[in-house]
Amino acid sequence: MHRIFTTLACSCLLLSACEREKVEPFTSAPTEYTRAELNTIVENHLLSTDKVFDWNEASDAVVWSALQLSEHEAVLGYEPAGFADTEAQLHQIDVMAGEWLRTRNELVSDLLAATARHTGVPITEEELFVAPEDDVLPILDVKIVHPAVLAEFRRRPGVRYLEPSNYTASEVQLRSGSGCSEAPADAIAAGDFTTVSPGAKVPWNYDHMNIQEAWTRSQGDNIGICIIDSGTYPEQSELNGGFGSGRDLARLGVYQPSWWSSRTDGPDDQCGHGTQMAGLVAAPRTGSGSTVGVAYMSDLTAIRATSDVIINASKEKRGVRDALVIAGRDAGTRIVSMSIGDVFSSGTVRDGIYYAHNRGKMILCAAGTSLSWTSWYGVVFPANMSETLAVTGIREGSPLERCNTCHDGSEVDFVAVMQRRYDTDRTSLTLSRSGAQPGYVGGSSAATATTAGIAALVWATDPGQNREQVLQRMKEAASIYPRRDGNFGWGMVDAAAATR
Repeated sequence: MHRIFTTLACSCLLLSACEREKVEPFTSAPTEYTRAELNTIVENHLLSTDKVFDWNEASDAVVWSALQLSEHEAVLGYEPAGFADTEAQLHQIDVMAGEWLRTRNELVSDLLAATARHTGVPITEEELFVAPEDDVLPILDVKIVHPAVLAEFRRRPGVRYLEPSNYTASEVQLRSGSGCSEAPADAIAAGDFTTVSPGAKVPWNYDHMNIQEAWTRSQGDNIGICIIDSGTYPEQSELNGGFGSGRDLARLGVYQPSWWSSRTDGPDDQCGHGTQMAGLVAAPRTGSGSTVGVAYMSDLTAIRATSDVIINASKEKRGVRDALVIAGRDAGTRIVSMSIGDVFSSGTVRDGIYYAHNRGKMILCAAGTSLSWTSWYGVVFPANMSETLAVTGIREGSPLERCNTCHDGSEVDFVAVMQRRYDTDRTSLTLSRSGAQPGYVGGSSAATATTAGIAALVWATDPGQNREQVLQRMKEAASIYPRRDGNFGWGMVDAAAATR
């Protein structure tokens, strides 16, 4: 997850903004923060807690200010009043029937009435919604145009969360081009790969996880892996017609560039990141001279759900949610790899995670990758969730040391070698936009995809295993197990040991 964010600009606003954020929830006119003040509040939270920013824990004034700065777009997660343990049952409910539908209808009716009451201007249901309704999860994408409406519905029984869906802090996140790279390296060092029959390149770091030895027992056959990312390039033949016979390949797109449309822009990568991750996980073993993926006989579903690696725009959050529902519903998918994230939590994405996890999927997420001078921050969302496995990258050799752009922290579960000890430019290798010439790729993004491939190798040795059994085998084959390190989790998985 390359350069997921850079630091907010610190200023003399820090003290005053933090003091104002402690103000009690408003009863009439709230304090309104500028974007700079909101960014300072967010940065102070990250510095003081080392945790992602959760809108549910912020004051009404903070949330209202964010809505004001993001076209009033909000997402509301709901449940019937008195309903318990919704997150554990998201994969079973029917939002189009029974008490769920009644709750939805009551909320919409009351939102329309409250908006008219507080603004003096009636609105229609079409004007209330900012995106087509979800027919799987209990989520409403709506406009909240008055602070009193926000206050009323944040505290309403049956509302699980009500938060800004489209707020982006430009000082936190490099919005354009984040993690995007498509050009192959001009020259690959001879020591950074070996060649195996029939002519495929094996990245140097695979040996640290004993992946080639694991291939004598498993290649990931019949295990479905879903990559949720920026899509894959149509001109990369290894992820199209050259993927290989006997394997299933699906290229899907759920990203909707338009703010109100069910039309997606298709499965094609426009960033490069998704292609790189798919190459690490499942690139075929061919004689073309291109790199081979860890689970080179696995099935692959590559879904374009985001424009880059940061899940910050409302359309990206909806895309990731929709992709998680697709992965959750697909019986052939066992593993979901997400080398994407954000420093802000998202109810929309959380619900998607719950849905796929409840259906038995193993979900691996990047712990976070950023510029070296911002990697003081811990594990990003959604890797910080207990329903996901957080993965980060380390340098080769000992002692354990994170790669120069990688994040670590208590939520990390596994690590993978991604970088030479004394040359930060020499990372792993993967497919480029087209042709056989590979390119360098690193960070926690690549570590996540690599570890997802190892999980597929383990699962393929006994497809009848469930997620917990596969995870236990991975833990027992990890370098730190049975201890758990406060920054590096169970350590690096020895693929050869895990597949025995």
